[in-house]
Amino acid sequence: MAEPVKVLFVCLGNICRSPTAEGVFRSLVAQAGLADQIYIDSCGTGHWHIGKSPDTRAQEAALRRGIDISGLRARQFSPEDLDTFDYVLVMDRQNLADIKDVWHQNGGTRPALFLEYGRSAHHEVPDPYYGGEEGFETVLDLINEAGEGLLADIRGRLA
Repeated sequence: MAEPVKVLFVCLGNICRSPTAEGVFRSLVAQAGLADQIYIDSCGTGHWHIGKSPDTRAQEAALRRGIDISGLRARQFSPEDLDTFDYVLVMDRQNLADIKDVWHQNGGTRPALFLEYGRSAHHEVPDPYYGGEEGFETVLDLINEAGEGLLADIRGRLA
């Protein structure tokens, strides 16, 4: 069997948006019967939350949709990720700029904004950390929609 397609989701702290994206995308991939063909991970550009679980509010919002992200643990982005992953998908422009700085120095997979795979008018997944519960629901909606577009793109690669 061929190497799995490797997907990495990146945000700032790896406790809200990117673990949510990892969990949602794992769910979409499992529903499509492709779990053995796609490897999924997430990380943050910052180091503050290394080893911590996703934000409780992110866990609760995901669980309301049947997605359990409680077992995920934050890790920090590493330059080697650009060589390991086929997709390096970033949640916002600031994190994209940070990862592109590393990419310009090291090469590898060109990072992109995750929502480029979606159809919404949004270009960035807003950080829900300092907002209310509705922010986490918005994040889930945006991620699910872009995740479907990403899955279609990967299916094209696997065909």
